[in-house]
Amino acid sequence: MSKESHGFTTTAIHGHSIKDANGALITPIYNTSTFVFDSTAQGAARFALEEPGYIYARLGNPTCTAVEETLAKLEGGEAALITVSGMGAITATIWTCISAGEEIVADKTLYGCTFEFFEHHLSRFGVKVHFIEMTNEDELRAALSDKTRIVYLETPANPNLKITDIEKTAKIAHDYNPAIKVICDNTFCSPYIQRPLELGADIVIHSATKYLNGHGDLLAGVVVSDAETINNIRLIGIKDMTGAFMPANEAYLVDRGLKTLEIRMQRHCDSAMKVAQYLKTCDKVEKVYYPGLEDHEGHEIAKRQMHGMYGGMVSFVVKGGRAKAAVVADSVKVATLAVSLGAAETLIEHPASMTHSPYTEEELETANIAPGLIRFSVGLENPEDIIADLEQAFAKI
Repeated sequence: MSKESHGFTTTAIHGHSIKDANGALITPIYNTSTFVFDSTAQGAARFALEEPGYIYARLGNPTCTAVEETLAKLEGGEAALITVSGMGAITATIWTCISAGEEIVADKTLYGCTFEFFEHHLSRFGVKVHFIEMTNEDELRAALSDKTRIVYLETPANPNLKITDIEKTAKIAHDYNPAIKVICDNTFCSPYIQRPLELGADIVIHSATKYLNGHGDLLAGVVVSDAETINNIRLIGIKDMTGAFMPANEAYLVDRGLKTLEIRMQRHCDSAMKVAQYLKTCDKVEKVYYPGLEDHEGHEIAKRQMHGMYGGMVSFVVKGGRAKAAVVADSVKVATLAVSLGAAETLIEHPASMTHSPYTEEELETANIAPGLIRFSVGLENPEDIIADLEQAFAKI
């Protein structure tokens, strides 16, 4: 089954080759730590990678394979690897692709834990990270060197929804050195909205905790790339360095979530646009960030690379700064004050004090994360109820 011959949801439902011997409709949960060999010779052949097959759960099992095959097709990659969390996907990938003395060029606006890993921990192992404004072509070119091995970005960026031109970024990096791995975190979009590999990126990463699962009941990550890169991440980043493999129970839940991804994303996107348009009219809001708004910086790029939909995330700056933003976040009733995103429930959080607390005040300013910024994950509730909830929260200021 190929992406070319079937629609998105058909692929999400039928996009893997795993079949149950007893004819079960749903892929079973293979809750096993190890797998039986027919002979010592077969075990040796599998360990030598001369024969395909399962060895040990840290290296994969059939429940995980089903999800990986589906996600590879949805993202347009050759192969995929699911992990125990989004940070598991990021760290396993980075440790596989970088060595001491080498460098990463990363956008200055990143998820807080990604930023902390890059800024505070990689340096302990001799890896230099240059944080730049990735939308500035001159900055990108100036940051590249013979030591650059990775160019890393999020688009839309967490939490201010900054848009980076993936195709242009990849071209600049690959023109400088084709061996540079351009890695794009696609969590905010899902492959239904945006497929970075088709735009020139080498590796796509997701926190599958978010939209891919969509139910707020597990932690998961995924990496999608060419088969050789994924095999290396599996055998180095997962097997030997992090152990961040995906257990079968969680893989089963991701498989369940993927089957409704398209219809969920359509509702998230439709409702988010309505919320963003409402926020534009609110006199207690200083600025609204949503790629679907025509005045959003990067809107024209988003139109090209986000397939006509702009995601379920809206961020906005409350007039009066951090204190007033806290009042809004504390006053919602339909929305829930919690980090994460992409669930059925609308979630509200304050990045400067929560998800992006690893940033210093100066770093927050440099990354354009205002003290009064609220990150708002628009859920599947009726949009008029979400808007009414915001109205009553703003009335508390």
